[in-house]
Amino acid sequence: MMEQLVPEITTHALSYLDYPSLCRLSMTNSLMRKAANDDNAWKALYRKDFTLEQGNVIPPNGWKAYYAATRAIVNVNAEFFRIVRERSLQAMGQFWLNADYVKCFHATGESFSGYNAVMDSWQLAFTWENVADFQIRDVRTRVLSNMAWVTMKAYVDIGAGPFDVTNIYELHNGDGTWCTIIAQHCSFMEEASNNICRDNEVDRCKRIRISSC
Repeated sequence: MMEQLVPEITTHALSYLDYPSLCRLSMTNSLMRKAANDDNAWKALYRKDFTLEQGNVIPPNGWKAYYAATRAIVNVNAEFFRIVRERSLQAMGQFWLNADYVKCFHATGESFSGYNAVMDSWQLAFTWENVADFQIRDVRTRVLSNMAWVTMKAYVDIGAGPFDVTNIYELHNGDGTWCTIIAQHCSFMEEASNNICRDNEVDRCKRIRISSC
C-alpha cells in the first residue's frame, strides 16, 4: 500500500511517471492526489524533463507550479519557432508585445527597437531563403514571477556552427499571456552571416561585421 511506503521510496516511484501520468494519478483518489502533489515528486520531474542546473532554486509557489510555468514557456518558445518556420508575419505580430521597449537582434548583427521596427525586421527576415532551415537544441529555461528567458542553440543548414539564441518573455496578468519582448540571435559565424546577406542581396548587411556575443 502507498501509505506504508517511506516518502523517499514514493518519490522515487513517482519519478518514473511523465507529466500527463502524474496529473492523472492526482485525480484518482485523495491518497494518490497527496502523493502526486508532493513537492519532491515535481522537483524530480522538473530535473528529468528540463535541467539539473536549477537544483538549488526554491520556487516560491512550489515545484509543481514552477514545473507548469516552465512547461508553458517551453511551449511558447516552440510556438515562436514554428511561426518563424512558417514565415507568418501576422502570427509573429501577435506574438510580440506591442510596446516601444521590445527589441530584436538578428543574426546579421542588426538590432531593432520598438514594435513597428521589430515587425519590419521580421518582414525582411522572412524573405531570406534559409530562414526556416534550422534546428533548436540545448534549450534552457528560467522563469520568474512575470519574466522568463530561454537560451538555446540554433543549427542552421549553412554548413557552420550554431547560433546562440536568447528569447525573453513577459507575462501579462490580464489574460495570462506570455509575450516576446526581446529576441537575440548571436553567432561567431561571420562568414555564414555574410553569405545570408549576399544570397538575399541585402546591401545594408554588407556594411555590418558580426561581433562576438
